[in-house]
Amino acid sequence: MRSMSRLVMVGAAGWCALAPGAAQPGESAGLAAGAGDQNAGRPHIVYILADDMGYGDVQRQNPESRIPTPNLDRLAGEGRRFTDAHTTSSVCTPTRYSILTGRYNWRSRLKSGVLYPPSKPLVEGGRMTVPSLLKQHGYHTAVVGKWHLGLGWQMKGGTVDWSKPLTAGPNTLGFDHSFIVPGSLDMSPYCYVVDHRIPDPPTQKVAGDVFGRGGVRTPGLTPGQVLGDLTRHSAEVIEKHARNRASQPLFLYFPLTAPHTPVAPSEAFRGRTDSAYGDFVVEVDWVVGEVCRALEAAGMADNTLLIFTADNGASPRAAASAIRRGHAPNRPFRGGKSTIWEGGHRVPFIVRWPAQIKAGTVCDQTVSTADLMATCAELAGAELAADAGEDSFSMLPLLRREVSDQPIRPCTVHHSINGTFAIRKGPWKLIPARGGGGWDESDWGLPRVPIDKTAPMQLYNLAADPGETTNLHDKHPDVADDLLKELTRVVNRGRSTLGKPQRNDGGGYWPRLNWMKRHEYTNADIGGE
Repeated sequence: MRSMSRLVMVGAAGWCALAPGAAQPGESAGLAAGAGDQNAGRPHIVYILADDMGYGDVQRQNPESRIPTPNLDRLAGEGRRFTDAHTTSSVCTPTRYSILTGRYNWRSRLKSGVLYPPSKPLVEGGRMTVPSLLKQHGYHTAVVGKWHLGLGWQMKGGTVDWSKPLTAGPNTLGFDHSFIVPGSLDMSPYCYVVDHRIPDPPTQKVAGDVFGRGGVRTPGLTPGQVLGDLTRHSAEVIEKHARNRASQPLFLYFPLTAPHTPVAPSEAFRGRTDSAYGDFVVEVDWVVGEVCRALEAAGMADNTLLIFTADNGASPRAAASAIRRGHAPNRPFRGGKSTIWEGGHRVPFIVRWPAQIKAGTVCDQTVSTADLMATCAELAGAELAADAGEDSFSMLPLLRREVSDQPIRPCTVHHSINGTFAIRKGPWKLIPARGGGGWDESDWGLPRVPIDKTAPMQLYNLAADPGETTNLHDKHPDVADDLLKELTRVVNRGRSTLGKPQRNDGGGYWPRLNWMKRHEYTNADIGGE
């Protein structure tokens, strides 16, 4: 691991509430000290997932950012910031699938796009998830926030019967407690689902100019109140856990609804910056501060593995108000949400664990949001079965003092909204397609890069060219060929980790495997192995 060092004055006392501008703790070189070696207890785990937030939205990572993020900056100063962290997809549903299963999203039935309510659950019945694993090893598990993985709605006459409980959802996947919204806040129904029941049914019709799409909502529910409601409930989960289950470790998965559209900062945050999107990001930063305050008040902060990241890069639609004022939410990377370029899936990733991680350090190794499963398994002392966490690699070597220069991942596969693939190995990234696999590139606030239509694929050296401006496919055909063979192997084996080959879902070859011929897709021959 390479660490960057800076000397910065340390000053912030306490987490910022409404006023931005706290001083930034310094980042320094070094590996984690063994401060927590004497503590044999398993850590609490809190995973905060922002919705459509770019790498360049965090001021610590983008000096040109027009948005203050004092709580995230402080979190980075007290923990470890990962500069090469990726989601498995550049859109939300598939990324969330991989976070909870440790499996690449394109191995599921969903080969492109996202789910729309009332879609059926995406996570397969019987599949191990992060909460089911941790629950087996003594954790109390809770999810608060945006679900967007499909739910088991009970239907009546072709519509949802709001009076009946869900037949499938978070509580059947290992969560002891759930307080969720079904999908994005621009997808009806607009309501809360609490432990598989709808306490306040969405009986009121609402026009598309409120949430972004028309539909039904719980009477009076507004977009601007949801993030605050979820934050207060998350703080209550932490407080109640400390009061009632002090000897038990907690896993809290907190997927936010912001700064995804509709861009609806609450009243207290309007006008904090020069754009509505900037105000919404400031509110996300406040949420992080509230969670940190709750952990400290509960006496849980020192032994909590707290992770902040996002489900994909910033959306040009959501960030438009800030982009017009010169803010580049995915800076310095090309593209953004939906695309296969770095801006689509390279995301903020900050980890704080005072008992184990030395403050103010930076890690440049490639990691994935799919790595949560294997990391939690190692923390719990569990060995994953052959059909669990097929693409998950433990990050503990990058968190604890035994950090090594050896990469934890042999390669990393990326995926776009339309199903375009890419593979990353070391500095090299191969996209077996000509375009970006998503929305128009001109919308992301950085100069548009012309697409090389002469080369059949794109090959970039990200160490020399992080903006993916120069296609090296014709100059390094041997590198491209090796990466293509590796990508084919990962797809065909049904896993990228060591172990018995597994079957991909969906019934065989699908069109986006367009770099290989049908007969080269051998995963369908795996059968029950």
